Amino acid sequence: TSAEIGDIQKARLLLKSVRDTNPHHGAGWIAASRVEEAAGKIPQARKIIQEGCEACPENEDVWLEAARLHPENVAKTILATAVRHVPKSVKIFLYAADLEQDAAAKKAVLRKALEAIPTSVTLWKHAIELEDAEDARILLGVAVEKVPTSVDMWLALARLESYDNAKRVLNKARKHLPVERSIWIAAAKLEEAQNHKDMVDKIIGKGVKTLLRHNVVLNRSQWLKEAESAESSGATLTSASIVKHTVGIGVDLEDRFRTWMGDCQDALGRGAVSTARAIMTESLKSFPAKKSLWLQAVELERKHGSTASLDEVLAAASERLPRAEIFWLVRAKEKWLSGEIDSARDILSKAFELNPESESVWLAAVKLEWETGENERARVLLLLRVRERAATDRVFMKSAILERECKKFEEALKLIEEGIRAFPSFEKFYMMGVQISKDDLNNTERARNFFQRGLRACPKSIVLWILASCRMNALRSLGSTSN
Repeated sequence: TSAEIGDIQKARLLLKSVRDTNPHHGAGWIAASRVEEAAGKIPQARKIIQEGCEACPENEDVWLEAARLHPENVAKTILATAVRHVPKSVKIFLYAADLEQDAAAKKAVLRKALEAIPTSVTLWKHAIELEDAEDARILLGVAVEKVPTSVDMWLALARLESYDNAKRVLNKARKHLPVERSIWIAAAKLEEAQNHKDMVDKIIGKGVKTLLRHNVVLNRSQWLKEAESAESSGATLTSASIVKHTVGIGVDLEDRFRTWMGDCQDALGRGAVSTARAIMTESLKSFPAKKSLWLQAVELERKHGSTASLDEVLAAASERLPRAEIFWLVRAKEKWLSGEIDSARDILSKAFELNPESESVWLAAVKLEWETGENERARVLLLLRVRERAATDRVFMKSAILERECKKFEEALKLIEEGIRAFPSFEKFYMMGVQISKDDLNNTERARNFFQRGLRACPKSIVLWILASCRMNALRSLGSTSN
Protein backbone atom coordinates (compact mmCIF):
# COMPACT_ATOMS: atom_id res chain seq x y z
CA THR A 1 0.00 0.00 0.00
CA SER A 2 0.94 3.62 -0.34
CA ALA A 3 1.18 3.92 3.44
CA GLU A 4 3.63 1.01 3.66
CA ILE A 5 5.69 2.44 0.81
CA GLY A 6 5.77 5.72 2.63
CA ASP A 7 6.96 4.02 5.85
CA ILE A 8 9.75 2.24 3.97
CA GLN A 9 10.89 5.51 2.40
CA LYS A 10 10.98 7.17 5.80
CA ALA A 11 12.98 4.25 7.25
CA ARG A 12 15.45 4.42 4.38
CA LEU A 13 16.00 8.15 4.87
CA LEU A 14 16.36 7.75 8.62
CA LEU A 15 18.84 4.87 8.38
CA LYS A 16 20.85 6.63 5.65
CA SER A 17 21.19 9.55 8.02
CA VAL A 18 22.37 7.15 10.76
CA ARG A 19 24.97 5.58 8.45
CA ASP A 20 26.20 8.94 7.20
CA THR A 21 26.45 10.31 10.72
CA ASN A 22 28.15 7.23 12.21
CA PRO A 23 29.42 4.92 9.47
CA HIS A 24 31.20 2.64 11.96
CA HIS A 25 27.97 1.80 13.79
CA GLY A 26 27.23 -1.77 12.66
CA ALA A 27 23.61 -1.82 13.86
CA GLY A 28 22.74 0.96 11.37
CA TRP A 29 24.00 -1.10 8.42
CA ILE A 30 22.16 -4.22 9.62
CA ALA A 31 18.91 -2.30 10.09
CA ALA A 32 19.18 -0.69 6.64
CA SER A 33 19.78 -4.05 4.93
CA ARG A 34 16.77 -5.56 6.71
CA VAL A 35 14.53 -2.74 5.53
CA GLU A 36 15.48 -3.58 1.97
CA GLU A 37 15.00 -7.30 2.65
CA ALA A 38 11.53 -6.61 4.04
CA ALA A 39 10.76 -4.58 0.91
CA GLY A 40 11.81 -7.51 -1.27
CA LYS A 41 14.95 -5.73 -2.52
CA ILE A 42 17.44 -8.52 -1.77
CA PRO A 43 20.18 -7.25 -4.15
CA GLN A 44 19.99 -3.83 -2.50
CA ALA A 45 20.09 -5.41 0.95
CA ARG A 46 23.24 -7.35 0.00
CA LYS A 47 24.86 -4.23 -1.44
CA ILE A 48 24.21 -2.27 1.77
CA ILE A 49 25.52 -5.01 4.09
CA GLN A 50 28.67 -5.43 1.97
CA GLU A 51 29.30 -1.72 2.39
CA GLY A 52 28.77 -2.27 6.10
CA CYS A 53 31.44 -4.97 6.13
CA GLU A 54 33.88 -2.52 4.58
CA ALA A 55 32.90 0.23 7.02
CA CYS A 56 32.86 -2.03 10.13
CA PRO A 57 35.35 -4.84 9.41
CA GLU A 58 35.69 -5.76 13.10
CA ASN A 59 31.98 -6.07 13.80
CA GLU A 60 31.08 -9.78 13.84
CA ASP A 61 27.33 -9.13 13.67
CA VAL A 62 27.68 -7.28 10.36
CA TRP A 63 29.66 -10.18 8.87
CA LEU A 64 27.07 -12.69 10.13
CA GLU A 65 24.27 -10.64 8.60
CA ALA A 66 26.12 -10.53 5.28
CA ALA A 67 26.54 -14.32 5.34
CA ARG A 68 22.86 -14.77 6.10
CA LEU A 69 21.75 -12.66 3.16
CA HIS A 70 23.91 -14.46 0.59
CA PRO A 71 23.75 -17.95 -0.92
CA GLU A 72 25.72 -20.67 0.87
CA ASN A 73 28.75 -20.65 -1.44
CA VAL A 74 29.07 -16.86 -1.24
CA ALA A 75 28.43 -16.93 2.53
CA LYS A 76 31.41 -19.26 2.99
CA THR A 77 33.65 -16.81 1.18
CA ILE A 78 32.30 -13.93 3.28
CA LEU A 79 32.98 -15.81 6.52
CA ALA A 80 36.46 -16.78 5.35
CA THR A 81 37.13 -13.07 4.91
CA ALA A 82 35.48 -12.30 8.24
CA VAL A 83 37.83 -14.51 10.26
CA ARG A 84 40.79 -12.57 8.93
CA HIS A 85 39.28 -9.39 10.35
CA VAL A 86 37.75 -10.90 13.51
CA PRO A 87 39.96 -13.94 14.24
CA LYS A 88 38.64 -14.38 17.77
CA SER A 89 34.93 -14.50 16.88
CA VAL A 90 33.37 -17.74 18.11
CA LYS A 91 30.07 -16.90 16.39
CA ILE A 92 31.67 -16.56 12.96
CA PHE A 93 33.46 -19.90 13.23
CA LEU A 94 30.28 -21.64 14.41
CA TYR A 95 28.28 -20.14 11.55
CA ALA A 96 30.94 -21.31 9.12
CA ALA A 97 30.79 -24.81 10.58
CA ASP A 98 26.99 -24.86 10.31
CA LEU A 99 27.21 -24.03 6.61
CA GLU A 100 29.23 -27.17 5.95
CA GLN A 101 27.14 -30.23 5.09
CA ASP A 102 29.92 -32.78 5.46
CA ALA A 103 30.94 -33.86 8.98
CA ALA A 104 34.64 -33.87 8.05
CA ALA A 105 34.37 -30.30 6.77
CA LYS A 106 32.62 -29.21 9.96
CA LYS A 107 35.39 -30.78 12.03
CA ALA A 108 38.02 -29.01 9.92
CA VAL A 109 36.38 -25.61 10.49
CA LEU A 110 36.06 -26.18 14.24
CA ARG A 111 39.64 -27.37 14.59
CA LYS A 112 40.85 -24.29 12.77
CA ALA A 113 38.66 -22.26 15.13
CA LEU A 114 40.25 -23.95 18.15
CA GLU A 115 43.70 -23.12 16.84
CA ALA A 116 42.63 -19.47 16.83
CA ILE A 117 40.61 -19.55 20.07
CA PRO A 118 41.86 -22.50 22.18
CA THR A 119 40.17 -21.24 25.36
CA SER A 120 36.63 -21.22 23.99
CA VAL A 121 34.50 -23.74 25.88
CA THR A 122 31.72 -23.35 23.32
CA LEU A 123 33.98 -24.31 20.43
CA TRP A 124 35.36 -27.30 22.33
CA LYS A 125 31.85 -28.55 23.09
CA HIS A 126 30.75 -28.27 19.45
CA ALA A 127 33.90 -30.01 18.25
CA ILE A 128 33.55 -32.83 20.79
CA GLU A 129 29.90 -33.42 19.87
CA LEU A 130 30.97 -34.38 16.34
CA GLU A 131 33.37 -37.09 17.52
CA ASP A 132 32.84 -40.71 18.52
CA ALA A 133 33.58 -41.75 22.12
CA GLU A 134 37.27 -42.47 21.65
CA ASP A 135 38.06 -39.31 19.67
CA ALA A 136 35.90 -37.29 22.05
CA ARG A 137 37.97 -38.60 24.97
CA ILE A 138 41.18 -37.52 23.22
CA LEU A 139 39.77 -34.07 22.43
CA LEU A 140 38.54 -33.63 26.00
CA GLY A 141 41.99 -34.48 27.28
CA VAL A 142 43.34 -31.54 25.28
CA ALA A 143 40.38 -29.33 26.16
CA VAL A 144 40.85 -29.56 29.93
CA GLU A 145 44.49 -28.58 29.49
CA LYS A 146 43.48 -25.52 27.49
CA VAL A 147 40.46 -24.63 29.64
CA PRO A 148 41.14 -26.08 33.11
CA THR A 149 38.32 -24.05 34.65
CA SER A 150 35.58 -25.80 32.66
CA VAL A 151 33.71 -28.07 35.08
CA ASP A 152 31.58 -29.63 32.34
CA MET A 153 34.58 -30.77 30.32
CA TRP A 154 36.35 -32.30 33.34
CA LEU A 155 33.19 -34.24 34.18
CA ALA A 156 32.64 -35.30 30.57
CA LEU A 157 36.20 -36.57 30.35
CA ALA A 158 35.86 -38.51 33.59
CA ARG A 159 32.69 -40.19 32.29
CA LEU A 160 34.55 -41.45 29.21
CA GLU A 161 37.54 -42.80 31.12
CA SER A 162 38.07 -46.09 32.91
CA TYR A 163 37.79 -46.12 36.72
CA ASP A 164 41.49 -45.57 37.39
CA ASN A 165 41.86 -42.89 34.72
CA ALA A 166 38.64 -41.20 35.86
CA LYS A 167 40.06 -40.98 39.39
CA ARG A 168 43.16 -39.27 38.05
CA VAL A 169 41.05 -36.88 35.95
CA LEU A 170 38.89 -35.87 38.92
CA ASN A 171 41.91 -35.46 41.18
CA LYS A 172 43.42 -33.06 38.64
CA ALA A 173 40.07 -31.31 38.36
CA ARG A 174 39.95 -30.80 42.15
CA LYS A 175 43.40 -29.20 42.06
CA HIS A 176 42.21 -26.68 39.48
CA LEU A 177 38.73 -26.28 40.99
CA PRO A 178 38.95 -27.06 44.71
CA VAL A 179 35.72 -25.23 45.57
CA GLU A 180 33.58 -26.77 42.80
CA ARG A 181 31.26 -29.14 44.64
CA SER A 182 30.11 -30.95 41.50
CA ILE A 183 33.67 -32.31 41.11
CA TRP A 184 33.60 -33.74 44.64
CA ILE A 185 30.16 -35.22 44.05
CA ALA A 186 31.30 -36.78 40.76
CA ALA A 187 34.25 -38.37 42.56
CA ALA A 188 31.89 -39.82 45.19
CA LYS A 189 29.58 -41.20 42.49
CA LEU A 190 32.57 -42.80 40.80
CA GLU A 191 33.48 -44.64 44.00
CA GLU A 192 29.87 -45.65 44.58
CA ALA A 193 29.74 -47.17 41.10
CA GLN A 194 32.66 -49.37 42.20
CA ASN A 195 30.83 -50.22 45.45
CA HIS A 196 33.51 -48.47 47.53
CA LYS A 197 31.05 -47.40 50.22
CA ASP A 198 33.59 -46.04 52.72
CA MET A 199 35.23 -43.86 50.09
CA VAL A 200 31.93 -42.19 49.21
CA ASP A 201 31.47 -40.74 52.67
CA LYS A 202 35.15 -39.88 52.96
CA ILE A 203 35.12 -37.88 49.72
CA ILE A 204 31.93 -35.95 50.50
CA GLY A 205 33.13 -35.18 54.02
CA LYS A 206 36.47 -33.94 52.74
CA GLY A 207 34.75 -31.90 50.05
CA VAL A 208 32.50 -30.09 52.52
CA LYS A 209 35.48 -29.33 54.78
CA THR A 210 37.49 -28.02 51.82
CA LEU A 211 34.70 -25.67 50.80
CA LEU A 212 34.43 -24.39 54.36
CA ARG A 213 38.21 -23.87 54.50
CA HIS A 214 38.00 -21.75 51.34
CA ASN A 215 35.18 -19.69 52.89
CA VAL A 216 32.65 -20.87 50.34
CA VAL A 217 29.11 -20.08 51.46
CA LEU A 218 27.33 -23.42 51.90
CA ASN A 219 23.61 -23.22 51.25
CA ARG A 220 21.82 -26.15 52.87
CA SER A 221 18.89 -26.15 50.43
CA GLN A 222 21.31 -26.27 47.49
CA TRP A 223 23.09 -29.23 49.03
CA LEU A 224 19.77 -31.04 49.50
CA LYS A 225 19.02 -30.43 45.83
CA GLU A 226 22.39 -31.99 45.01
CA ALA A 227 21.42 -34.97 47.18
CA GLU A 228 18.15 -35.39 45.28
CA SER A 229 19.99 -35.04 41.98
CA ALA A 230 22.46 -37.75 43.04
CA GLU A 231 19.56 -39.99 44.01
CA SER A 232 17.84 -39.47 40.65
CA SER A 233 21.05 -40.58 38.92
CA GLY A 234 21.07 -43.77 40.98
CA ALA A 235 23.80 -42.73 43.43
CA THR A 236 21.85 -43.26 46.67
CA LEU A 237 24.97 -43.62 48.85
CA THR A 238 26.29 -40.30 47.58
CA SER A 239 22.90 -38.74 48.24
CA ALA A 240 22.88 -40.06 51.82
CA SER A 241 26.43 -38.85 52.43
CA ILE A 242 25.60 -35.34 51.18
CA VAL A 243 22.66 -35.24 53.59
CA LYS A 244 24.80 -36.53 56.44
CA HIS A 245 27.42 -33.79 56.08
CA THR A 246 25.19 -30.83 55.18
CA VAL A 247 21.66 -31.22 56.57
CA GLY A 248 22.61 -29.42 59.79
CA ILE A 249 24.20 -26.39 58.10
CA GLY A 250 22.64 -23.14 59.27
CA VAL A 251 20.00 -24.82 61.46
CA ASP A 252 19.78 -23.88 65.16
CA LEU A 253 19.66 -26.78 67.61
CA GLU A 254 16.15 -25.92 68.80
CA ASP A 255 14.87 -25.81 65.20
CA ARG A 256 16.41 -29.05 63.98
CA PHE A 257 13.50 -31.41 64.55
CA ARG A 258 10.92 -29.15 62.93
CA THR A 259 13.21 -28.17 60.04
CA TRP A 260 14.35 -31.69 59.27
CA MET A 261 10.83 -33.10 59.33
CA GLY A 262 9.86 -30.38 56.85
CA ASP A 263 12.85 -31.30 54.67
CA CYS A 264 11.87 -34.96 54.83
CA GLN A 265 8.28 -34.33 53.79
CA ASP A 266 9.40 -32.00 50.99
CA ALA A 267 11.78 -34.64 49.64
CA LEU A 268 9.04 -37.28 49.74
CA GLY A 269 6.72 -34.89 47.93
CA ARG A 270 9.25 -34.72 45.10
CA GLY A 271 9.67 -38.49 45.03
CA ALA A 272 13.17 -38.40 46.55
CA VAL A 273 12.69 -41.35 48.92
CA SER A 274 16.39 -42.08 49.53
CA THR A 275 17.07 -38.43 50.38
CA ALA A 276 14.10 -38.40 52.77
CA ARG A 277 15.36 -41.62 54.36
CA ALA A 278 18.81 -40.10 54.82
CA ILE A 279 17.31 -37.02 56.49
CA MET A 280 15.29 -39.30 58.77
CA THR A 281 18.43 -41.25 59.64
CA GLU A 282 20.28 -38.10 60.65
CA SER A 283 17.25 -36.93 62.65
CA LEU A 284 17.19 -40.21 64.58
CA LYS A 285 20.88 -39.79 65.43
CA SER A 286 20.08 -36.45 67.03
CA PHE A 287 16.77 -37.50 68.60
CA PRO A 288 17.18 -41.24 69.32
CA ALA A 289 14.62 -41.32 72.14
CA LYS A 290 11.82 -39.54 70.26
CA LYS A 291 9.06 -42.12 69.79
CA SER A 292 7.09 -40.00 67.29
CA LEU A 293 10.18 -39.78 65.08
CA TRP A 294 10.63 -43.56 65.08
CA LEU A 295 6.97 -43.94 64.17
CA GLN A 296 7.49 -41.63 61.19
CA ALA A 297 10.54 -43.68 60.16
CA VAL A 298 8.46 -46.85 60.32
CA GLU A 299 5.72 -45.25 58.24
CA LEU A 300 8.26 -44.10 55.65
CA GLU A 301 9.58 -47.65 55.25
CA ARG A 302 6.09 -49.13 55.21
CA LYS A 303 5.07 -46.86 52.30
CA HIS A 304 8.31 -46.58 50.36
CA GLY A 305 10.71 -49.24 51.61
CA SER A 306 11.08 -52.99 51.42
CA THR A 307 10.16 -55.69 53.92
CA ALA A 308 13.81 -55.85 54.95
CA SER A 309 14.18 -52.08 55.44
CA LEU A 310 10.96 -51.95 57.49
CA ASP A 311 12.19 -54.77 59.72
CA GLU A 312 15.54 -53.02 60.13
CA VAL A 313 13.89 -49.81 61.33
CA LEU A 314 11.52 -51.70 63.66
CA ALA A 315 14.44 -53.64 65.13
CA ALA A 316 16.39 -50.42 65.71
CA ALA A 317 13.35 -48.75 67.28
CA SER A 318 12.77 -51.73 69.59
CA GLU A 319 16.41 -51.69 70.66
CA ARG A 320 16.43 -47.93 71.25
CA LEU A 321 13.01 -47.82 72.96
CA PRO A 322 12.54 -51.29 74.50
CA ARG A 323 9.63 -50.15 76.64
CA ALA A 324 7.63 -48.95 73.64
CA GLU A 325 5.38 -51.94 72.96
CA ILE A 326 4.21 -50.72 69.55
CA PHE A 327 7.51 -51.45 67.80
CA TRP A 328 7.72 -55.02 69.14
CA LEU A 329 4.10 -55.66 68.21
CA VAL A 330 4.35 -54.25 64.70
CA ARG A 331 7.58 -56.11 64.00
CA ALA A 332 6.10 -59.41 65.22
CA LYS A 333 3.01 -58.86 63.11
CA GLU A 334 5.09 -58.17 60.00
CA LYS A 335 7.03 -61.40 60.58
CA TRP A 336 3.79 -63.29 61.09
CA LEU A 337 2.25 -61.91 57.91
CA SER A 338 5.34 -62.89 55.93
CA GLY A 339 5.09 -66.45 57.25
CA GLU A 340 8.03 -66.27 59.68
CA ILE A 341 6.14 -67.64 62.67
CA ASP A 342 9.19 -68.65 64.71
CA SER A 343 10.73 -65.19 64.25
CA ALA A 344 7.48 -63.55 65.36
CA ARG A 345 7.38 -65.83 68.41
CA ASP A 346 11.00 -64.94 69.31
CA ILE A 347 10.30 -61.22 68.97
CA LEU A 348 7.29 -61.41 71.31
CA SER A 349 9.23 -63.54 73.77
CA LYS A 350 12.01 -60.95 73.94
CA ALA A 351 9.43 -58.17 74.16
CA PHE A 352 7.87 -59.74 77.23
CA GLU A 353 11.27 -60.21 78.87
CA LEU A 354 11.72 -56.45 78.64
CA ASN A 355 8.05 -55.64 79.34
CA PRO A 356 6.90 -58.36 81.78
CA GLU A 357 3.78 -56.47 82.81
CA SER A 358 2.65 -55.72 79.26
CA GLU A 359 -0.84 -56.93 78.57
CA SER A 360 -0.65 -56.07 74.87
CA VAL A 361 2.51 -58.07 74.24
CA TRP A 362 1.21 -61.22 75.86
CA LEU A 363 -2.19 -60.99 74.23
CA ALA A 364 -0.43 -60.63 70.90
CA ALA A 365 1.54 -63.79 71.70
CA VAL A 366 -1.70 -65.59 72.52
CA LYS A 367 -3.26 -64.45 69.27
CA LEU A 368 -0.23 -65.61 67.31
CA GLU A 369 -0.44 -69.12 68.75
CA TRP A 370 -4.20 -69.27 68.34
CA GLU A 371 -4.21 -68.01 64.74
CA THR A 372 -1.49 -70.49 63.76
CA GLY A 373 -3.43 -73.44 65.18
CA GLU A 374 -1.30 -73.88 68.30
CA ASN A 375 -4.33 -73.90 70.61
CA GLU A 376 -2.82 -75.99 73.37
CA ARG A 377 0.37 -73.94 73.30
CA ALA A 378 -1.70 -70.80 73.64
CA ARG A 379 -3.60 -72.25 76.61
CA VAL A 380 -0.83 -73.90 78.56
CA LEU A 381 2.45 -72.22 77.64
CA LEU A 382 1.18 -68.66 77.38
CA LEU A 383 -2.05 -68.01 79.25
CA LEU A 384 -0.92 -69.49 82.55
CA ARG A 385 2.17 -67.26 82.42
CA VAL A 386 -0.01 -64.33 81.45
CA ARG A 387 -2.19 -64.70 84.48
CA GLU A 388 0.90 -64.93 86.66
CA ARG A 389 2.79 -61.96 85.22
CA ALA A 390 0.27 -59.72 83.47
CA ALA A 391 -3.02 -60.37 85.19
CA THR A 392 -5.51 -57.76 83.96
CA ASP A 393 -9.24 -57.88 83.34
CA ARG A 394 -8.64 -58.21 79.59
CA VAL A 395 -6.22 -61.07 80.12
CA PHE A 396 -8.74 -62.99 82.22
CA MET A 397 -11.43 -62.34 79.64
CA LYS A 398 -9.24 -63.48 76.71
CA SER A 399 -8.28 -66.56 78.72
CA ALA A 400 -11.91 -67.44 79.29
CA ILE A 401 -12.73 -66.88 75.60
CA LEU A 402 -9.90 -69.21 74.61
CA GLU A 403 -11.15 -71.93 76.98
CA ARG A 404 -14.65 -71.55 75.63
CA GLU A 405 -13.36 -71.86 72.05
CA CYS A 406 -11.69 -75.10 73.09
CA LYS A 407 -15.05 -76.32 74.49
CA LYS A 408 -13.66 -76.27 78.03
CA PHE A 409 -16.68 -74.50 79.48
CA GLU A 410 -16.07 -75.27 83.15
CA GLU A 411 -12.48 -74.07 82.84
CA ALA A 412 -13.79 -70.90 81.22
CA LEU A 413 -16.24 -70.30 84.10
CA LYS A 414 -13.45 -70.97 86.57
CA LEU A 415 -11.37 -68.25 84.93
CA ILE A 416 -14.33 -65.89 84.99
CA GLU A 417 -14.72 -66.48 88.75
CA GLU A 418 -10.99 -65.73 89.22
CA GLY A 419 -11.43 -62.58 87.19
CA ILE A 420 -14.46 -61.49 89.22
CA ARG A 421 -12.52 -61.90 92.45
CA ALA A 422 -9.69 -59.76 91.07
CA PHE A 423 -11.83 -57.26 89.12
CA PRO A 424 -15.39 -57.37 90.54
CA SER A 425 -16.56 -54.26 88.64
CA PHE A 426 -15.65 -55.57 85.15
CA GLU A 427 -19.11 -56.08 83.69
CA LYS A 428 -18.05 -58.30 80.79
CA PHE A 429 -17.18 -61.15 83.17
CA TYR A 430 -20.81 -61.42 84.20
CA MET A 431 -22.08 -61.19 80.62
CA MET A 432 -19.73 -63.95 79.54
CA GLY A 433 -20.71 -66.07 82.54
CA VAL A 434 -24.35 -65.77 81.50
CA GLN A 435 -23.53 -66.72 77.88
CA ILE A 436 -21.54 -69.83 78.83
CA SER A 437 -24.04 -70.94 81.49
CA LYS A 438 -27.09 -70.51 79.31
CA ASP A 439 -25.86 -71.12 75.74
CA ASP A 440 -23.17 -73.73 76.31
CA LEU A 441 -24.17 -75.52 79.53
CA ASN A 442 -27.94 -74.84 79.44
CA ASN A 443 -27.81 -74.01 83.15
CA THR A 444 -30.56 -71.42 83.66
CA GLU A 445 -30.03 -71.05 87.39
CA ARG A 446 -26.33 -70.44 87.02
CA ALA A 447 -26.99 -67.83 84.33
CA ARG A 448 -29.50 -66.06 86.59
CA ASN A 449 -26.94 -66.06 89.38
CA PHE A 450 -24.37 -64.30 87.16
CA PHE A 451 -26.93 -61.61 86.31
CA GLN A 452 -27.78 -60.99 89.93
CA ARG A 453 -24.17 -60.76 90.99
CA GLY A 454 -23.35 -58.52 88.07
CA LEU A 455 -26.12 -56.07 88.81
CA ARG A 456 -25.02 -55.84 92.43
CA ALA A 457 -21.39 -55.27 91.47
CA CYS A 458 -22.11 -52.97 88.49
CA PRO A 459 -25.39 -51.21 89.32
CA LYS A 460 -24.69 -48.39 86.85
CA SER A 461 -24.04 -50.64 83.85
CA ILE A 462 -26.77 -49.81 81.35
CA VAL A 463 -25.74 -52.61 79.01
CA LEU A 464 -25.91 -55.16 81.81
CA TRP A 465 -29.38 -53.98 82.88
CA ILE A 466 -30.74 -54.16 79.33
CA LEU A 467 -29.19 -57.58 78.73
CA ALA A 468 -30.47 -58.81 82.09
CA SER A 469 -33.99 -57.65 81.31
CA CYS A 470 -34.03 -59.44 77.95
CA ARG A 471 -32.37 -62.58 79.27
CA MET A 472 -34.49 -62.79 82.45
CA ASN A 473 -37.69 -62.53 80.43
CA ALA A 474 -36.42 -65.28 78.17
CA LEU A 475 -35.51 -67.42 81.15
CA ARG A 476 -38.94 -66.95 82.77
CA SER A 477 -40.62 -67.81 79.50
CA LEU A 478 -38.47 -70.89 79.16
CA GLY A 479 -39.25 -71.86 82.75
CA SER A 480 -43.01 -71.49 82.24
CA THR A 481 -42.89 -73.62 79.09
CA SER A 482 -40.93 -76.27 80.93
CA ASN A 483 -43.50 -76.34 83.79
